[in-house]
Amino acid sequence: MIPQLSDELLKLDNQFCFVVYALSRKITAHYRPLLQELGLTYPQYLVMLVLWERHGEGETGSPIKYLCERLMLDTGTLTPLLKRLEGSGWIQRARAEEDERSIIVSLTQSGLDLKEQARDIPGKLVCQLSLPLDELVAVKQQLETLLRTS
Repeated sequence: MIPQLSDELLKLDNQFCFVVYALSRKITAHYRPLLQELGLTYPQYLVMLVLWERHGEGETGSPIKYLCERLMLDTGTLTPLLKRLEGSGWIQRARAEEDERSIIVSLTQSGLDLKEQARDIPGKLVCQLSLPLDELVAVKQQLETLLRTS
């Protein structure tokens, strides 16, 4: 083993994972003021995005298992988010009729109305970032490829 090479590989600035981590934190910080106006945290916003998407596809509710898979979260992480969203009146949870072990999450009318208030958030975020839209799209596609293949 070459000590100098090994030391270079262990520098923080040479870590791919750190760049992704730091970028994620920075982007989340850009979202924070936009979401505060709605009373949402970033993880709650992600849940709402999935529910709005499903509603637009004609689904009246989503099983918690689906939300966990879509958001890449476990139930222990997702459940407190859902409780807070339910406490805010944006969603409701109910047992599935066909399988009482399954919980179905549905948007309330307030949750549907919140979508209209959130509609301009993606555009505002893009305006805050310093890359042209086509470059942002290219970076997103590369990261999606990495996510799928890792």
